[in-house]
Amino acid sequence: MKAEMLVKVLPSRVDAATSPTLYLLNGAAGGYNGSSWFDQTDVIKFFADKNVNLVVPVGGVASYFTDWRRDDPKLGHLKWSTYLTKELPPLMDAAYKGSGRNAIAGISMAGTSVFQLSLDAPDLYQGIGAYSGCAMTSDPVGQAFVKLTVARGGGNTLNMWGPSNDPEWVRKDPYVNAEKLRGKAIYVAAGTGVPGQYDNINAPGIKGDVTALAERIAAGAVIESATNYCTQRMQTRLRSLKIPATFRLNYPGTHSWPYWQDDLHNSWPMFAAALNR
Repeated sequence: MKAEMLVKVLPSRVDAATSPTLYLLNGAAGGYNGSSWFDQTDVIKFFADKNVNLVVPVGGVASYFTDWRRDDPKLGHLKWSTYLTKELPPLMDAAYKGSGRNAIAGISMAGTSVFQLSLDAPDLYQGIGAYSGCAMTSDPVGQAFVKLTVARGGGNTLNMWGPSNDPEWVRKDPYVNAEKLRGKAIYVAAGTGVPGQYDNINAPGIKGDVTALAERIAAGAVIESATNYCTQRMQTRLRSLKIPATFRLNYPGTHSWPYWQDDLHNSWPMFAAALNR
């Protein structure tokens, strides 16, 4: 992307000849301003005894971690798929004794991207985790979700995949191309948007802040209910194709980090099995 890229790495602390790699993608905020896996979750503690290299790329605000067709006046020169699937993995493997086996998980916007990156690089990832994402891009609901996310970051999807009727929207649609996900270990989760156990004044990330709580319940409820719709559709699609996948659906909860921490914990046994076969 013609730039120096920041990557946060938690190397395996287990004495092993090689280690698999789990890539964790942040959401539309790109991991900035405290909105990242290292800032908002217990990944350092959780992975302390696990033989895996944890790699968290920083950046990608509103980018969908895809290769954009044209430079965007606001977001710049974006070739995230090339960077994440071709350039970064060999560097990480060389620096941290990578075994060549990889999994990828992401939240919100990246809950779409993890599927798309797997479509772009079919042999790279053995496991996929999508937490509160929308695995649809070419139907009206999916397109609206993508356009809103990119616009909130100041970008224009015309520079990403072209106009709404451009075939690229279909080519990037995990729902349409679900057959190509066969053979992966897949974990997908989304809450209902109804306030749950972490939506109270004493919850992680709130800590007594009434304004933060109001925002989590208001905006977080709307976004999560939308991702729940997409996720239920993806579940039906995978079932129709008889592609095995683990779904965590319809639990009370908003679009927020404490629930994604739970999803990471819950999906780790699946990742561990896929990475160490």
